Amino acid sequence: MGWFTKDIKTMDDLFVHTLQDIYYAEHQIKKSLPDMIEKATSPELQQGFQAHLQQTDGHIARLKQVFKQHGAEEKAVTCPVIDGILSEASDIASDVDDKQVLDAALIAAAQAVEHYEITRYGTLVAWAKLLGREDCAALLKQNLDEESATDAKLTKLATSVINRQAA
Repeated sequence: MGWFTKDIKTMDDLFVHTLQDIYYAEHQIKKSLPDMIEKATSPELQQGFQAHLQQTDGHIARLKQVFKQHGAEEKAVTCPVIDGILSEASDIASDVDDKQVLDAALIAAAQAVEHYEITRYGTLVAWAKLLGREDCAALLKQNLDEESATDAKLTKLATSVINRQAA
């Protein structure tokens, strides 16, 4: 099912497709975080990525609950956006020699991921409410709140320490 194909006929179809999109994205992020943890040199950044890896397991578990509650098939659809963001992050990380600059690049890449997740979860919360699925909206809102908090922590770490060390 593609974004603008005849497979999406209703708001419910769009909701489920977007749910499958973020489900895929969360799994790809889970695969990428160990590499980011390994490449980061700042202990604070490594700890932040490690915490987000654990949090991602919770996001996936909540998404599974939403699929079940909504009566939708638990599956992922390829998300070219998250694939592109993660690919770019990997490319940049392999091109940077200075470890402090690398940490700044890793934070920037992680924030691009967070911002994608925030847009997806924000949309899904709104659509779940529109569809009368407050139960699903509540679970998705938990993920949204955690993604927003992670983004704020990354911003604080970047602006207070990492970016200054890289400059």
